[in-house]
Amino acid sequence: MTSPHTYITTTIPYVNARPHLGFALELVQADVLARHHRRRGERVRFQTGTDDNSLKNVLAAEAAGVGVQEFVDGNAAAFVGLAGPLSLSVDDVIRTSRDPRHRIGVERFWRACRDSGDLYRRHYEGLYCVGCEHFFPEAELDEGRCPEHGTVPQRVSEENWFFRLSRYAGRLHELIAGGALRIEPEGRRNEVLAFIAAGLSDFSISRSVERARGWGIPVPGDPTQVIYVWWDALGNYLTALGYGTGADDHRRWWTGATRRVHLLGKGVLRFHAVYWPAMLLSAGQPLPTDLLVHDYLTAGGHKISKSGAVTVDPVTLVDTYGTDAVRWWLLREVPKVGDADFTETRLVARANDELANGLGNLVNRVVAMFHRYRDGNIPVSPTPAPVATALTKALSQAPGGIDTALTDADFRKATTALWTVVDEANRYINQIRPWDLAKSERTGTPEATLYLDATLTTLLTACRTTADLLTPFLPDAATRIATQCTPVNGRLPTPRPIFRKLTTPEP
Repeated sequence: MTSPHTYITTTIPYVNARPHLGFALELVQADVLARHHRRRGERVRFQTGTDDNSLKNVLAAEAAGVGVQEFVDGNAAAFVGLAGPLSLSVDDVIRTSRDPRHRIGVERFWRACRDSGDLYRRHYEGLYCVGCEHFFPEAELDEGRCPEHGTVPQRVSEENWFFRLSRYAGRLHELIAGGALRIEPEGRRNEVLAFIAAGLSDFSISRSVERARGWGIPVPGDPTQVIYVWWDALGNYLTALGYGTGADDHRRWWTGATRRVHLLGKGVLRFHAVYWPAMLLSAGQPLPTDLLVHDYLTAGGHKISKSGAVTVDPVTLVDTYGTDAVRWWLLREVPKVGDADFTETRLVARANDELANGLGNLVNRVVAMFHRYRDGNIPVSPTPAPVATALTKALSQAPGGIDTALTDADFRKATTALWTVVDEANRYINQIRPWDLAKSERTGTPEATLYLDATLTTLLTACRTTADLLTPFLPDAATRIATQCTPVNGRLPTPRPIFRKLTTPEP
């Protein structure tokens, strides 16, 4: 039987500035899902990339006094470079200004929608937010300002190509309400359904060459227009698979995939849940199966962004605190619903309390007891471990709990299911007190030897299981724990710290 094929993507960010922690959140979440599905025996493709063809990028390059391609290349390299510091298992990266697959695919997609009768050209005047790269009806503005960026949109008047979004309102509502296109969390699904029910208007999908500063992909057959950046960018999910070239990847990972999963932030929900599915219907392509939507990271109550007043550099954080601490904060602190406020103090507290004092101390204690009481050797004991019911239950329930939580895109709940094992193992040590069993063993109590063997073996099993379950979340730490708990020449390695204690830098 063929293994399920799961295609997992992140959004592709504008490269008008260097990456921030908010995008790192999406990358880490996608990586966890990719690793988790691989562990279940599925074939997985984890795709990310950069959105190079944006007016925001052009304006940022002009402000920096640098050529657009040079500017885009420099920032794009910083995004691509996140894979190392964040320990990502990315399979492919697409850059929309450089990758030859992209332009071919975007042009093919445009023609497919044109052939469906869904593209037409007309004059348009509207309020345009450069930050969103999006026209806003006045009713959607917040006191005349963009609700996302707080800026006053520009009034633009020109001829553009339009897409007949209105044609697909009924079909989109049916697919989303029926669950064929799953949107998590439910509140975001309801938000999309309400937006569709209010009526869909056709939207502009091109810009004049003059306003685009000549940057972007020309409209096929119309050299006066450049394809709208969102139309261009959304196509990456197909173009990275060789859409339009007859590539096997398109068949394997899109038309023939079991799941097509997009991770995205709430600010781009409309593009992914309304525009993109309608475009796919027009082009005769299958829709994504899952849209997993996260909220924002904030700092001091303000949204973290690349070009705003508040930003947090994930590479600097990793350099200071390590990959494990950064990934763990993103997975443990960020709720499924609601924004999460970041501080370095919270990151340090979470890492020290759970990683160093909780898990790291557990592994160190267990391996140290093997060396203290059994010279590093692992005994073979058929005797059940005494009073290990709660730990045994946690070990048996954790895999299912993690799987259910990740299916629901609840990363905090998934790590909580994992952490039950760590808590119960530490509780078991304090309850059984192996050191007391060792004292009884020295006085010649035969039951003590059997109990101590069983206790140590049970605890080692808990550590090994934790390492296995931890793999999607903290792959580097999981490897260190597994190594610490694996005999070399018949003996466990000498215990070494799994995590270092962190300190918050002085302000």
